[in-house]
Amino acid sequence: MTKQMTEHKQLRQHARKHLEAGAVTHGYQAGRGELVHLLNSALASELTCVLRYRSHHFLAKGIHANAVSAEFLQHSNAELQHVDWLAARIVQLGGEPDFSPQGLIERSQSIFGSGQNLYEMMKENLIEERVAIDHYREVLQFIGSDDPTSTLLIQKILQTEEQHADELASLLWGLPEQHN
Repeated sequence: MTKQMTEHKQLRQHARKHLEAGAVTHGYQAGRGELVHLLNSALASELTCVLRYRSHHFLAKGIHANAVSAEFLQHSNAELQHVDWLAARIVQLGGEPDFSPQGLIERSQSIFGSGQNLYEMMKENLIEERVAIDHYREVLQFIGSDDPTSTLLIQKILQTEEQHADELASLLWGLPEQHN
């Protein structure tokens, strides 16, 4: 069975309707309200990660602090890029990105946590990366094939989160647990 393509004339007719919807066209299939809510939750999680990594960057102490601190800063910057991507996609979907600090932790899948030492900071960040990985996989299942653009965005973010988890696990491996 072959799929029938919509005639150009009909595509143009649909495109002329609801111009204020921007990128969301007649053929959009995903539940926009629910997806915007999920993306705002991801945005809150990424903001929390930015703050946690940035805090750990400045608080890192010990013999391995320079290397690990640099990694924390790099991860913080990557998470900030995710914030920008998510906010842009939310706007494309006709939503409003929620940057409010009020309720940030409640909207987030991530926790802030400060860690008592370098080992605890790395462990905490690794746990949160693993939470993000599972959460983004669930978001991908929710989207399914209904929104290829959001799917690609989440896959790109997921790839970075997996890379972060791998890097943290590598740094953590063999490092003796520290006690204050």
